[in-house]
Amino acid sequence: MKIPNFKALVPMKHHSERVPEKNIRQFCGKPLLHWIMQSLCESRYVDEIIVNTDSDVIAEAVATFGATVLQRPDHLLGDMVGIQPLIEWDLAHSNGEYYLQTHSTNPLLTSTTIDRAIEDFYANPENDSLFSVTPLQTRFYWPDGTPVNHDPDNLVRTQDLPEILEENSCIYVFSRRMFEKVGHRLGANPLMFRMDFLEALDIDEEYDFTVAEAVMQARISGNRSMKARS
Repeated sequence: MKIPNFKALVPMKHHSERVPEKNIRQFCGKPLLHWIMQSLCESRYVDEIIVNTDSDVIAEAVATFGATVLQRPDHLLGDMVGIQPLIEWDLAHSNGEYYLQTHSTNPLLTSTTIDRAIEDFYANPENDSLFSVTPLQTRFYWPDGTPVNHDPDNLVRTQDLPEILEENSCIYVFSRRMFEKVGHRLGANPLMFRMDFLEALDIDEEYDFTVAEAVMQARISGNRSMKARS
């Protein structure tokens, strides 16, 4: 099975409401954006990284990885712009057929997982897209107190509860044709790609940054120990 090349889309804006300037903030000794750029560069299937940004600082940083930089026009500036028009802009200014979209706020995402997602997508032609999910087994409630996935009158162990799959915003895989037909990245028949909870950590809040950095430090220390033993 020959897998075609993919274009990686990574939107990055300068301003962040909850974690100020998080894309360029130091994370384990390097700017946060460094980690996803490195993983994408190491992918077997990604032949171009396209960074959509409003920041000259970010543009300069990602250029060191050989990324293609698309500066946002006025109508795509600001905190209220969603991902949909950003992807539309990226597709209109690139010539790829297959795309993987991710975020710099997923620093623990590895090239191995990126490649496995692409391989799973291509091995399942009945699915028109793929998105990553994190399996959760805990007791959920709606705001009115109604249980979502369990019966309070018949309690079972949490590990025996039916899984709920959380869209974790790490990986989206789709084709240009599908996006133009359906109008969004999830497609009409997406494949849900399971990921480990820690690798899928997404930095939205300040505490996310602290937790993700601690996990990355442990990973780095573990890699050093493995190399020392070898």
